[in-house]
Amino acid sequence: MNIPTDLKYTKDHEWIKVEGNEATIGITDFAQGELGDIVYVDISTVGQEVSEHSVFGTVEAVKTVSDLFMPVSGKVLEVNKVLDGSPEKVNADPYGEGWMVKIELKNAGDVNKLLSADEYKALIGK
Repeated sequence: MNIPTDLKYTKDHEWIKVEGNEATIGITDFAQGELGDIVYVDISTVGQEVSEHSVFGTVEAVKTVSDLFMPVSGKVLEVNKVLDGSPEKVNADPYGEGWMVKIELKNAGDVNKLLSADEYKALIGK
């Protein structure tokens, strides 16, 4: 199981990579494995301010639909358009080509409240 140490994590199994005042967000390797084959990603929050812990979209797998929760408050700048035609990228490369959204951080300090890679590993028992 891949859990990059340069990212922060949530208890809801999202990851966030901060670069300046912007961040990229996706779901973890653990989450995509639990969901199984992802067949559709629905995110329609571009241009919207989304509060921490609020739903910013959904992921549909063969057996279930799961909400995506915003790790920190911010404005959604971009959705990964690759996922429209290739949602399986989330399964194949959740930290790379399978990213979900890019946001402008409302408060960069909020990231410090998230889990480190080691804390996330402990959460999922790895």
